[in-house]
Amino acid sequence: MTKDPRHARGEYLKRHTEALIKDIGYAKACEVSGKSKATLGRYASLMDENSDRFIPVNVLVELETEASVPFVTKALAELQQLKLEYDTDRDERRGGLNSDVILLSQRFANLMAEYNHSIADGVISMNETRRLLDETNSLQHVLMDMKLNLQDQNS
Repeated sequence: MTKDPRHARGEYLKRHTEALIKDIGYAKACEVSGKSKATLGRYASLMDENSDRFIPVNVLVELETEASVPFVTKALAELQQLKLEYDTDRDERRGGLNSDVILLSQRFANLMAEYNHSIADGVISMNETRRLLDETNSLQHVLMDMKLNLQDQNS
């Protein structure tokens, strides 16, 4: 059974919306966006009754400003086969080991979510491979920053 391409694109955007919200946390997302947890949940929900609800662009901009990666913007670019370049040092506001561990956990969760989504149909497409590689590189970046922060604290 094949999915309607429009439905598949919508699901793809909703999964990235969910990753965006989880990246910054629901509490912070509510604070930044002025939206309730329920409203943000509907933007990311794959349920049929929410299939036509997508995150407004103005809310997206506010959330992606706080996020470690512009998840939805990146997904939009991928859907249009565009290459998106952005400043990779977006997470300079972090501080301390606890922040590093939290960011590491979030990146690993994003990698596992991408992997689960990618293998759901038994085949990993080129787009899915690219996303997995991006998540792996992000995880590696966090680990390197964590190592450098620990070395700085030790010296």
